[in-house]
Amino acid sequence: MIWTTDFLHPAWLFIALALALPWVKLEKPRGRYLLLVPPVVAMIAVLVMNHGTYGQISYLGADLVLGRVDTLSVVFASVFAIQALIGMIYSLHLADRAHQAAASLYVAGAFGCVFAGDYLTLFIFWELMSVASTCLVWLNRCERSTRAGFRYFMFHTLGGLLLLGGLLLRWQATGSLAFDPIDPAAAQLYDWLILGGFCVNAAVVPLHAWLPDTYPEATVPGAVFMCAFTTKTAVYVLARAFAGFEILAVAGTIMAVYGVLYASMENNARRILSYHIVSQVGYMVAGIGIGTTMTINGAVAHAYAHILYKGLLFMGTGCLLHAAGTANLDQLGGLVRRLPWVMILYMVGAVSISGVPFFNGFISKTMTIHGAVEHHHQIIGLLLEVAAVGTFLSVGIKLPYFAFFAKDDNPVVLKPIPKNMMVAMAIAAGLCFLQGVYPQMLYRMLPYPVEYVPYDTWKVLQALLLLGFTGLGFILVRRTIRPHAGRNLDVDALYRVIGRGLTTAITRPLAAIDSVWTTVYRVVGLRVLTGASRMAGIFDRKGIDTVVDGTAYTVRNTGRLAVRMQTGRLQDHLAWMMVLALLVFAVVWWVADIGI
Repeated sequence: MIWTTDFLHPAWLFIALALALPWVKLEKPRGRYLLLVPPVVAMIAVLVMNHGTYGQISYLGADLVLGRVDTLSVVFASVFAIQALIGMIYSLHLADRAHQAAASLYVAGAFGCVFAGDYLTLFIFWELMSVASTCLVWLNRCERSTRAGFRYFMFHTLGGLLLLGGLLLRWQATGSLAFDPIDPAAAQLYDWLILGGFCVNAAVVPLHAWLPDTYPEATVPGAVFMCAFTTKTAVYVLARAFAGFEILAVAGTIMAVYGVLYASMENNARRILSYHIVSQVGYMVAGIGIGTTMTINGAVAHAYAHILYKGLLFMGTGCLLHAAGTANLDQLGGLVRRLPWVMILYMVGAVSISGVPFFNGFISKTMTIHGAVEHHHQIIGLLLEVAAVGTFLSVGIKLPYFAFFAKDDNPVVLKPIPKNMMVAMAIAAGLCFLQGVYPQMLYRMLPYPVEYVPYDTWKVLQALLLLGFTGLGFILVRRTIRPHAGRNLDVDALYRVIGRGLTTAITRPLAAIDSVWTTVYRVVGLRVLTGASRMAGIFDRKGIDTVVDGTAYTVRNTGRLAVRMQTGRLQDHLAWMMVLALLVFAVVWWVADIGI
């Protein structure tokens, strides 16, 4: 059941919107405002829904659950609804039905995953997300986006196959598809396959290259949606099933540092932010892997905050791309006077992701780091702090400096930015600040009771000192780290080498077989075919032509005889009739005589 007095499944609201869009006139304001109805209703539905299990279905001997509502699912559904509304507002100016339908189905897939109570339901909505998000890349309608979308879809197909293989093996072994927490000490092969599928969507290094390869090539509003849902849905399923798997703590720490290092080398603003998704999701994965109540709370809180500030950052760079026609930092700069509100709102997101006090990144990121140290993971805590410094350096200082301040002026002709894009940025910026100054706004939704206090003298002073020295370091090296045109290859270079190797390994044996076959055909096959054609010619002349020609001669001679018989005289006709009658009489007599 998708609708009761206690539960309305938000996914079906967005599916209904996608199905209705072909008949909606998005060229008119009234039609566009219809896009806001599903997220608003979803926000209300999440706010009033009661905990419990809804939509239970028995199918092929399996118990499916479409709606499992508890604290963990509600906190993710809440921020998904908010971000869906912000994303829809940001894209209101876009009258592309295909794009709006893809975005709606993408959001529906995320909601379906969050409320899924079994692996089969999860897999169906998981794949819906994969297909719909691929369309958001392809709808940018250029060769780069087409190629990137194909690579993205191939990678997520791999993740989907791992998930499918795991759930089928699990069903065969246990007879259950229940999507429940897994004991790390009792994990089986099928659990590790499922974990592998989840790690693809979480962009765990080295399975992450699809993210910075694809997000910069998506449509401007499409990237805003994609930065919020794919990786955070993966964080949700990891928190649901794999909390306490220490391998995730190590993997998350590597992600946090790795993403920052690559982001600091990039030139494209959206590619920088894409690498920072890898880094920030690393905090969440590490917190889930450590598995204490504080680190899981920190991971969930950081996912919530990240959706808001990362969406804001992508909206800011999207405004730059929309107005200036490029997101490459070496072509930007000198725009602060021409785009002041874009810069101000972007900086709210930048200080949030950097963990500046009084913004939401500070109240979530520090919880994870503190929880790691408290659980005697000092090295993890230290590396996460290093990643925080790198985040402020690249997103909080480098990107806005070279995008808005590096030049005295920029002669580029700017396109007007639609007002709805600025409204969406303002809403996200306001939420980032409100959560920062009032942490309980977020903490009260977390899965476990929160004992962490973000604002004490040491924590605030430590954050300000780290950020201050990072800013000083940037001033000293800003000429050295000036962005340059070009693209840095990541582990996707290894993928390409492997791909070429596989292609060579397959095509060379096939080419050798084809060469041998060609030689055999030329030497033997052609002779056989030539001999067969000669025999066919002889048969045609001696056999077929003889029969056909003999029949033709017989018909011709019979016709000539008939012509001669037609003399036109009555006596001749009577004579022939008498002959014919005698012949008939003779035949009848003969038949009667032999007794037939």
